[in-house]
Amino acid sequence: MQIIETPIQGLLEIQPKVFGDKRGFFLETWQKKRYEEAGIHYQFVQDNRSFSSRGTLRGLHFQKRFPQGKLVSVIFGEVFDVAVDLRRGSNTYGNWFGLVLSAEKCNQLWIPPGFAHGFYVLSETAFFEYKCTDYYHPEDEAGILWNDKDIGVDWPIPPASTVLLSEKDRNGLPFKEISFSENTL
Repeated sequence: MQIIETPIQGLLEIQPKVFGDKRGFFLETWQKKRYEEAGIHYQFVQDNRSFSSRGTLRGLHFQKRFPQGKLVSVIFGEVFDVAVDLRRGSNTYGNWFGLVLSAEKCNQLWIPPGFAHGFYVLSETAFFEYKCTDYYHPEDEAGILWNDKDIGVDWPIPPASTVLLSEKDRNGLPFKEISFSENTL
């Protein structure tokens, strides 16, 4: 397993060791001891999977009082995955990092609690999976506008493409309007 640090502290790309031959391949997508050695000391409580078609953009989502750490990966297809640092007091607060996750590369992104998260589907279709450190609380969920100018995510959206968005994502808040109370991130 290879751990690649990103420019944002705590946000890690993980490249599991893949064992392959003419039959196919095998890899461990989670092994508590190895991931703890990499600094991921969290208990996962929920696994999620989504299926999306090319041009779908999901995010930028987060939970205010119940922030979720996420170990994300693609099991079929390819996405451009993005995390935005929302940790108050962080020297990278408001910064984003993105990378391509693909079934072919078998790479993962560890997103600690305190980040907004989203992805854009690059392939014809994509199955996206992630492990979460806290349960989903719909009443606590919030979203930042995917194309917010203050964050400036450089999404790899081809010119003249239609971005497929949910109503919730279309109505995300500008970053400057996100408010956090004492009990949040």
